[in-house]
Amino acid sequence: MIMPEPASPSSVSVNAIGIGEAHQIYCQLTGQSLRLGFDRERMWYELLRLGYSLQDLRVVITYLQREIRAQRRNVGALKLSNLLQPDRFEEDLNISRLRLTPEPSRPKTPVALPPSCSPDEQERGRQHALAQLRNLKDKLRLL
Repeated sequence: MIMPEPASPSSVSVNAIGIGEAHQIYCQLTGQSLRLGFDRERMWYELLRLGYSLQDLRVVITYLQREIRAQRRNVGALKLSNLLQPDRFEEDLNISRLRLTPEPSRPKTPVALPPSCSPDEQERGRQHALAQLRNLKDKLRLL
C-alpha cells in the first residue's frame, strides 16, 4: 500500500494561527498545559511547513496513546520535543496508517471416517483410539 506523502514545503503556508491550533490540539489530547514559547513555535512551524495537517497530528497522538496504553511504547514518545522531530513524526504517522492483518487461521480438518462405516464401526474406532491414548499416557507416566 502506498502511503500519501505530506505536501511539499513550498506549497504550504504556515501562520501563527495554525501553529496555535496545533499546539492547542496537542495540549488537549495529552492533557498537558505547555506554554507556547518561541522554541516550540519554531518546532511546530518546521513540522507544519513539511505539509503535515492537524488531522495527521491527531492520528499520531491517538496512535501513540494507544501504543503507550498497550505498553508497546514509552510515554516519552508523547513529549513535544520527541513528537515534533520530523523523521519520527513521519514514521509514527506511517505506522499508524498501516493495516496489519493477522495471518488467516487454518481451519482444523477433522479426521473423518469413511461414510461407509456404520455407527457401530465408528464407535469401535473411537474406543480403539481412546484405548491407544490411555496406553500412551500410561507409558509416559513410567518415564
